[in-house]
Amino acid sequence: MPATTLQSARTKKVLVIEDEGDMCLVLDLLLNSSTTEVDHVKSLGAAREYISSASPELIVLDNRLPDGFGIDFIRFIKEKLPNARIIMMSGIDLAAKDLALESGADSFLEKPFTKAQLMDSVNRLLN
Repeated sequence: MPATTLQSARTKKVLVIEDEGDMCLVLDLLLNSSTTEVDHVKSLGAAREYISSASPELIVLDNRLPDGFGIDFIRFIKEKLPNARIIMMSGIDLAAKDLALESGADSFLEKPFTKAQLMDSVNRLLN
């Protein structure tokens, strides 16, 4: 296999910050592939810990979490991982879309979203 093919097939790390078990399962099923490795945390505190030891290329971030709002966490992510791409998702706080994008999110998905919407955002941000 040519080296360029090997380089482009490098596994990319994705962090999902989401506290709802069903949503974590769905995201894991959709995002785990031969080119992505998906990890999950269920709170902002756990995400802080994770980010201190790992550098995911993509973060899928829910807005309402047990210990705060994802929208307020975007600044922390951008300070620690300036090159990380962020997909913010929310089903309740649709007014947060503009603020999330202004704060540094690269994409915003309104829950419920389709597989096509998610994969379009992921492919656009990782490739």
